[in-house]
Amino acid sequence: MDQNDSVITNIDQIKRAKSSAINRGYNKTEGSRDDITSGPIVSSTEQPQNKQSKRPKNTLLKQQRLPAWQPILTAKTVLPLFFSIGVIFVILGGILLHYSNIVNEFVYDYTDCNSVGTNTPCSKLINDTTTCLCEISFKLEEDFEAPVYVYYGLRNFYQNHRRYVRSRDDNQLLGNSYESLSSECKPYDEQVVDGVKKFIAPCGAIANSLFNDSFELNYTGAADQSPPLKINLLRTGIAWNTDKDVKFKNPESFINTIKPINWKKNVTELDPEDPNNNGFKNEDLIVWMRTAALPNFRKLYRRVDHSTVNFNSSLPKGYYKIKINYNYPVTSFDGRKTFIISTTTWIGGKNPFLGIAYLVVGSLCIVLGFVFLAIHFKFARNLKSSEDLYQSNMASSSRNNISVIEASESQQF
Repeated sequence: MDQNDSVITNIDQIKRAKSSAINRGYNKTEGSRDDITSGPIVSSTEQPQNKQSKRPKNTLLKQQRLPAWQPILTAKTVLPLFFSIGVIFVILGGILLHYSNIVNEFVYDYTDCNSVGTNTPCSKLINDTTTCLCEISFKLEEDFEAPVYVYYGLRNFYQNHRRYVRSRDDNQLLGNSYESLSSECKPYDEQVVDGVKKFIAPCGAIANSLFNDSFELNYTGAADQSPPLKINLLRTGIAWNTDKDVKFKNPESFINTIKPINWKKNVTELDPEDPNNNGFKNEDLIVWMRTAALPNFRKLYRRVDHSTVNFNSSLPKGYYKIKINYNYPVTSFDGRKTFIISTTTWIGGKNPFLGIAYLVVGSLCIVLGFVFLAIHFKFARNLKSSEDLYQSNMASSSRNNISVIEASESQQF
């Protein structure tokens, strides 16, 4: 056998080895598909008893043969999707915007209201011991259907500050021992009074900054000529049930405690009318302790009592007067305070943002759908079916592989 015959024999052997490896690895009719890089299978009897094989099990997951589906994006699938999403979002946005617009809301900024009998703003008169009284008259242009809620709003107040948010002791608010308060409460954790150390209840910066303005709402008739009729505002039912029942509990006693520095009352005197609404269970305190995520926010202050005769179904349109005990300072940090009367719907209070967002996204999808449709009609080309494309690609790949093999053989000769 000469040298040329030896080369040809070696090439034939290489081809047969490659063909055998491919058939062994990709034969779909076989019960298993061996990894062509793993070599021949060694029976369990030939392996050492103390040495386990590191070869992955022959499963779909470990051999990475799980079935998969890859979508082929074409104009027939993409364009209907754009139009469908656009129409659905526009409809949802219209519904949300409609229910937001039917909410009745009255907002009044009383930051600069003047003290009764003077022309001096209350913001310049209040201090740690003085309370300023101011009155505001306004008119509701339409009936506010029940239920009606009263809110207070603050602007430029950063309840989301990291140190502020952490300045509380949840263990104390759960009614447990307050003799070892969290270090996060400092410097609002304890005070020395007459040589005796007392613990602040509740401790921390959040509780110390509790909103303490109070409002009295009166109805003066449709023509502003009737004697003021006081509207009863309910102090309970304004906090989340989970907060009141789970997160806030009163201790057995408040002995050896003292009120926070900026408070004018002890924690046991927050509601003089309802003893069950005092201590850490006071709902005004619970509402305030749920910190806001943004610097401009509103919190629920009271619910209008609709059990009275004149207000059983609504707050009637007409003239009203608010008496405000102005205690809370905001001008030092350029803040603002607002008084809000509002109704609600199944989506909550007045907030058009969500409806507008849906309308904008839906409209954008519809516009893009028409743009892609125009591009498709102008620049479209006749494409084969996905199966034809697949077969064509496979045939082209096979031809390329054959050309590479033939080229390598010619180089060897």
